[in-house]
Amino acid sequence: MSETKTSGSDQPHDRRTDPDWFDAIYQNAEGNPQAVPWAELAPKWPLLEWLKAHPGTGQRALDIGCGLGDNAEALAAAGYQTTAFDVSPKAVQWARERFKGSPVDYRVEDLFHLSPDLIEAFDLVYECYTIQALHPDLRHHTIEAVASLVKPGGTLLVLPRMAASEERTGPPWPLLDSELSEFCRLGLKLHSRKDYTEDRPDGRQIPHSFLIYGKPVSAG
Repeated sequence: MSETKTSGSDQPHDRRTDPDWFDAIYQNAEGNPQAVPWAELAPKWPLLEWLKAHPGTGQRALDIGCGLGDNAEALAAAGYQTTAFDVSPKAVQWARERFKGSPVDYRVEDLFHLSPDLIEAFDLVYECYTIQALHPDLRHHTIEAVASLVKPGGTLLVLPRMAASEERTGPPWPLLDSELSEFCRLGLKLHSRKDYTEDRPDGRQIPHSFLIYGKPVSAG
Protein backbone atom coordinates (compact mmCIF):
# COMPACT_ATOMS: atom_id res chain seq x y z
CA MET A 1 0.00 0.00 0.00
CA SER A 2 1.32 3.39 -0.95
CA GLU A 3 2.51 5.80 1.70
CA THR A 4 1.45 8.81 -0.39
CA LYS A 5 -0.30 11.39 1.78
CA THR A 6 -3.37 13.27 0.69
CA SER A 7 -1.79 16.61 1.55
CA GLY A 8 1.64 18.02 2.13
CA SER A 9 1.04 18.87 5.79
CA ASP A 10 1.92 16.54 8.63
CA GLN A 11 -1.00 14.41 9.70
CA PRO A 12 -2.02 14.73 13.39
CA HIS A 13 -1.75 11.54 15.37
CA ASP A 14 -4.47 9.84 17.36
CA ARG A 15 -4.56 6.21 18.43
CA ARG A 16 -7.78 5.76 16.47
CA THR A 17 -5.93 6.41 13.21
CA ASP A 18 -3.85 3.32 14.01
CA PRO A 19 -5.10 0.40 11.89
CA ASP A 20 -4.43 -1.94 14.81
CA TRP A 21 -7.04 -0.14 16.96
CA PHE A 22 -9.81 -0.77 14.43
CA ASP A 23 -8.54 -4.20 13.42
CA ALA A 24 -8.63 -5.34 17.05
CA ILE A 25 -12.39 -4.69 17.17
CA TYR A 26 -12.94 -7.12 14.30
CA GLN A 27 -10.38 -9.63 15.55
CA ASN A 28 -11.84 -9.70 19.06
CA ALA A 29 -15.36 -10.18 17.65
CA GLU A 30 -14.31 -13.71 16.64
CA GLY A 31 -16.88 -13.90 13.88
CA ASN A 32 -19.76 -12.41 15.88
CA PRO A 33 -20.97 -9.24 14.10
CA GLN A 34 -22.92 -8.18 17.21
CA ALA A 35 -19.54 -7.54 18.85
CA VAL A 36 -18.74 -4.89 16.23
CA PRO A 37 -20.54 -1.74 17.48
CA TRP A 38 -21.21 -0.24 14.05
CA ALA A 39 -22.04 -3.45 12.15
CA GLU A 40 -25.72 -3.45 11.18
CA LEU A 41 -25.60 -6.22 8.52
CA ALA A 42 -27.80 -4.16 6.21
CA PRO A 43 -27.30 -1.17 3.92
CA LYS A 44 -28.33 2.21 5.26
CA TRP A 45 -31.85 3.15 4.11
CA PRO A 46 -30.93 6.67 2.85
CA LEU A 47 -28.36 5.07 0.54
CA LEU A 48 -30.91 2.55 -0.75
CA GLU A 49 -33.45 5.29 -1.43
CA TRP A 50 -30.88 7.36 -3.29
CA LEU A 51 -29.75 4.37 -5.36
CA LYS A 52 -33.31 3.65 -6.48
CA ALA A 53 -33.38 7.06 -8.13
CA HIS A 54 -29.74 7.00 -9.27
CA PRO A 55 -28.82 3.51 -10.51
CA GLY A 56 -25.36 3.01 -11.94
CA THR A 57 -24.52 2.08 -15.49
CA GLY A 58 -20.95 1.01 -14.92
CA GLN A 59 -19.77 4.20 -13.22
CA ARG A 60 -17.09 3.75 -10.58
CA ALA A 61 -18.22 3.90 -6.95
CA LEU A 62 -16.29 3.77 -3.69
CA ASP A 63 -17.41 2.82 -0.18
CA ILE A 64 -15.08 4.33 2.45
CA GLY A 65 -14.62 2.35 5.67
CA CYS A 66 -16.66 -0.51 4.27
CA GLY A 67 -16.66 -2.67 7.39
CA LEU A 68 -18.51 -5.91 6.69
CA GLY A 69 -19.56 -4.84 3.20
CA ASP A 70 -23.32 -4.27 3.21
CA ASN A 71 -23.26 -0.76 1.75
CA ALA A 72 -20.66 -1.74 -0.83
CA GLU A 73 -22.84 -4.62 -1.98
CA ALA A 74 -25.79 -2.24 -2.34
CA LEU A 75 -23.71 0.01 -4.58
CA ALA A 76 -22.70 -2.95 -6.74
CA ALA A 77 -26.28 -4.26 -6.91
CA ALA A 78 -27.36 -0.84 -8.20
CA GLY A 79 -25.04 -1.18 -11.17
CA TYR A 80 -21.89 0.58 -10.01
CA GLN A 81 -18.39 -0.79 -10.56
CA THR A 82 -17.60 -0.77 -6.86
CA THR A 83 -14.41 -0.55 -4.84
CA ALA A 84 -14.61 -0.72 -1.05
CA PHE A 85 -11.85 -0.25 1.47
CA ASP A 86 -11.29 -0.47 5.18
CA VAL A 87 -8.22 0.13 7.30
CA SER A 88 -8.83 -3.22 9.04
CA PRO A 89 -7.50 -6.28 7.20
CA LYS A 90 -9.83 -8.47 9.28
CA ALA A 91 -12.87 -6.43 8.22
CA VAL A 92 -11.91 -6.79 4.57
CA GLN A 93 -11.37 -10.53 4.96
CA TRP A 94 -14.72 -10.85 6.73
CA ALA A 95 -16.54 -8.91 3.98
CA ARG A 96 -15.00 -11.11 1.30
CA GLU A 97 -16.09 -14.23 3.17
CA ARG A 98 -19.64 -12.91 3.65
CA PHE A 99 -20.03 -12.09 -0.03
CA LYS A 100 -18.16 -14.80 -1.87
CA GLY A 101 -18.19 -14.20 -5.62
CA SER A 102 -19.03 -10.52 -5.15
CA PRO A 103 -18.00 -8.13 -7.93
CA VAL A 104 -16.87 -5.61 -5.29
CA ASP A 105 -13.13 -4.96 -5.17
CA TYR A 106 -12.47 -5.10 -1.42
CA ARG A 107 -9.16 -3.51 -0.43
CA VAL A 108 -7.18 -2.64 2.68
CA GLU A 109 -6.45 1.10 2.62
CA ASP A 110 -5.64 3.85 5.09
CA LEU A 111 -7.61 7.05 4.52
CA PHE A 112 -4.57 9.09 5.57
CA HIS A 113 -2.19 7.20 3.25
CA LEU A 114 -4.25 6.62 0.13
CA SER A 115 -2.93 4.75 -2.86
CA PRO A 116 -2.46 7.16 -5.79
CA ASP A 117 -4.84 5.22 -8.05
CA LEU A 118 -7.75 6.14 -5.77
CA ILE A 119 -7.34 9.91 -5.94
CA GLU A 120 -10.15 11.61 -7.94
CA ALA A 121 -10.99 8.22 -9.43
CA PHE A 122 -14.68 7.76 -8.55
CA ASP A 123 -17.96 8.99 -9.99
CA LEU A 124 -19.67 8.21 -6.68
CA VAL A 125 -18.13 8.16 -3.21
CA TYR A 126 -20.08 7.03 -0.14
CA GLU A 127 -18.93 7.91 3.38
CA CYS A 128 -20.90 6.56 6.34
CA TYR A 129 -19.70 6.90 9.96
CA THR A 130 -15.98 7.06 9.09
CA ILE A 131 -15.43 10.76 9.79
CA GLN A 132 -17.13 10.54 13.18
CA ALA A 133 -14.97 7.58 14.21
CA LEU A 134 -11.89 9.81 14.20
CA HIS A 135 -11.14 12.50 16.78
CA PRO A 136 -12.38 16.04 15.99
CA ASP A 137 -8.76 17.20 15.90
CA LEU A 138 -8.49 15.11 12.72
CA ARG A 139 -11.61 16.49 11.01
CA HIS A 140 -9.88 18.75 8.49
CA HIS A 141 -7.54 16.00 7.33
CA THR A 142 -10.28 13.38 7.27
CA ILE A 143 -12.67 15.53 5.25
CA GLU A 144 -9.87 16.56 2.92
CA ALA A 145 -9.03 12.91 2.28
CA VAL A 146 -12.67 11.97 1.64
CA ALA A 147 -13.10 14.85 -0.83
CA SER A 148 -9.92 13.88 -2.67
CA LEU A 149 -11.50 10.60 -3.81
CA VAL A 150 -14.31 12.21 -5.82
CA LYS A 151 -13.49 12.87 -9.46
CA PRO A 152 -14.44 16.22 -11.01
CA GLY A 153 -18.08 15.96 -12.00
CA GLY A 154 -18.64 13.23 -9.41
CA THR A 155 -20.97 12.87 -6.43
CA LEU A 156 -20.23 12.46 -2.73
CA LEU A 157 -22.77 10.99 -0.30
CA VAL A 158 -22.09 11.62 3.39
CA LEU A 159 -24.08 10.01 6.22
CA PRO A 160 -22.99 11.03 9.75
CA ARG A 161 -24.43 11.33 13.20
CA MET A 162 -24.92 15.00 14.04
CA ALA A 163 -23.94 16.69 17.30
CA ALA A 164 -26.50 18.59 19.33
CA SER A 165 -23.77 20.87 20.71
CA GLU A 166 -20.03 21.44 20.50
CA GLU A 167 -19.54 19.43 23.68
CA ARG A 168 -18.94 15.91 22.41
CA THR A 169 -17.55 12.74 23.87
CA GLY A 170 -16.53 9.75 21.85
CA PRO A 171 -15.87 7.72 19.96
CA PRO A 172 -17.90 8.31 17.94
CA TRP A 173 -17.70 12.10 17.82
CA PRO A 174 -20.82 13.32 15.94
CA LEU A 175 -20.30 16.08 13.40
CA LEU A 176 -21.06 19.78 13.65
CA ASP A 177 -22.56 21.82 10.81
CA SER A 178 -19.40 23.92 10.84
CA GLU A 179 -17.33 20.80 10.19
CA LEU A 180 -19.52 19.67 7.31
CA SER A 181 -19.07 23.07 5.71
CA GLU A 182 -15.44 22.10 5.18
CA PHE A 183 -16.55 20.13 2.11
CA CYS A 184 -17.80 23.35 0.53
CA ARG A 185 -14.59 25.15 1.43
CA LEU A 186 -12.79 22.39 -0.47
CA GLY A 187 -14.78 23.21 -3.59
CA LEU A 188 -17.70 20.77 -3.41
CA LYS A 189 -21.28 21.99 -3.79
CA LEU A 190 -24.03 20.88 -1.43
CA HIS A 191 -26.98 19.74 -3.54
CA SER A 192 -29.30 18.45 -0.83
CA ARG A 193 -29.50 17.52 2.83
CA LYS A 194 -31.98 15.37 4.73
CA ASP A 195 -31.98 15.50 8.53
CA TYR A 196 -33.60 12.64 10.42
CA THR A 197 -33.53 10.84 13.76
CA GLU A 198 -32.78 7.18 14.35
CA ASP A 199 -34.59 5.57 17.28
CA ARG A 200 -32.47 3.03 19.12
CA PRO A 201 -33.76 0.06 21.17
CA ASP A 202 -32.43 1.64 24.36
CA GLY A 203 -34.65 4.69 23.81
CA ARG A 204 -32.00 7.04 22.48
CA GLN A 205 -32.82 9.26 19.52
CA ILE A 206 -29.74 9.89 17.41
CA PRO A 207 -29.72 12.86 14.99
CA HIS A 208 -28.39 12.03 11.52
CA SER A 209 -27.98 13.79 8.20
CA PHE A 210 -27.74 12.51 4.66
CA LEU A 211 -25.91 14.98 2.45
CA ILE A 212 -25.31 14.95 -1.29
CA TYR A 213 -22.40 16.95 -2.68
CA GLY A 214 -21.12 17.41 -6.20
CA LYS A 215 -17.55 18.18 -7.22
CA PRO A 216 -17.57 20.70 -10.10
CA VAL A 217 -15.60 19.75 -13.16
CA SER A 218 -13.48 22.85 -12.63
CA ALA A 219 -12.64 21.92 -9.01
CA GLY A 220 -9.13 20.96 -7.97
